[in-house]
Amino acid sequence: MAVDGENSPYAADRSERERAVAFSKQWIDAAVAIHSPSVRTNIPRAKDSKPDLERTVGSLKRVAEYGAARNVVVNLENDNPVSEDPFFLVKAIEKVDSPWLRALPDFANTLAAYEEEYAYRGIDAMFGRAYNISHVKGNGSGRRERESCSREFGADVWDREKARYKGYFSMEWDSPRDPYAGTAGLIEKTLNNLA
Repeated sequence: MAVDGENSPYAADRSERERAVAFSKQWIDAAVAIHSPSVRTNIPRAKDSKPDLERTVGSLKRVAEYGAARNVVVNLENDNPVSEDPFFLVKAIEKVDSPWLRALPDFANTLAAYEEEYAYRGIDAMFGRAYNISHVKGNGSGRRERESCSREFGADVWDREKARYKGYFSMEWDSPRDPYAGTAGLIEKTLNNLA
């Protein structure tokens, strides 16, 4: 279950951080109510500061503790190129040091914002902290989409950090084109690359 709040867990304003934590806890409770094993909460940009690792960790520790008490994994996705940079997320997850806080690698989000080598290294690092879900994203853009799937599932990359990943590959079609045909194509590419 993916949820997007408006308050940043790293804001300089303590009351905004409190609202961010409360928002995540609210959705952890919703996950319990519908028997979802996890939530994906976001880290929106703060209006009053740049991404701050220590404040983020302080907020996420509380969220992870609440998730643990409710038996719900909290996932962080590389969605926003500023506040959810993959290496920033990995550092935060490592500092929180809880099995209840994990990465949700998205194949395309970081590729859309950064040069390819940085993006792929970031996605690889996230897979080292992933647990139960990742996003194979496509939009019918052709070459880049094929390369992303081939590169991410390539043996040279997969055998390293990602070999421990046993979670789901969620298909995410991000285009106004026919979602059924697009999603079927993503599934086919994924299966071909995993074979």
